[in-house]
Amino acid sequence: MMRTLSQTFRSVKRPIPNPKSSKSSSPTKSESKINAKPKSDSWCVYLILSTNLPIKTYVGVTTNFPRRLRQHNGELKGGAKASRAGRPWICACIVCGFADRSEACIFESKWKALTRRLPRKNQNDEPTKQSEDPSRPLLQHRQAALNRVKTSLDCSDLEINWHLDPL
Repeated sequence: MMRTLSQTFRSVKRPIPNPKSSKSSSPTKSESKINAKPKSDSWCVYLILSTNLPIKTYVGVTTNFPRRLRQHNGELKGGAKASRAGRPWICACIVCGFADRSEACIFESKWKALTRRLPRKNQNDEPTKQSEDPSRPLLQHRQAALNRVKTSLDCSDLEINWHLDPL
């Protein structure tokens, strides 16, 4: 009978398979935490709106939007430093259906970049509407940038849900 060095000399460190476990056995608790992905673990890009003056918007990426919104609002640890000043925040738009984090981050980056590049309308154009709802111009600006993102990227698998009407 032939023996390997690791069986003869225990000082050689090699993983020895456990005869009691088989490939069909269920993973340990720690393995299942690492390997298991919940069904709601799809990536989304979100737009939130501050409810305090001055009104601001924030675009981010997450797999758990309710938890992330609570972080932005200071209810849980971990909110972005940039969103502290606008608390409390409300959901304006969620874009779901990204295959992975990379796709979501590319979309988020494009949305932010196009928002910066897109010229803003003159605030004196419609003074009555602006005085009624100061968030409207910001949401319209973000929506115009989102429409440009949709023309530059394949968004056919994405679901865009506006929670606040930008029009």
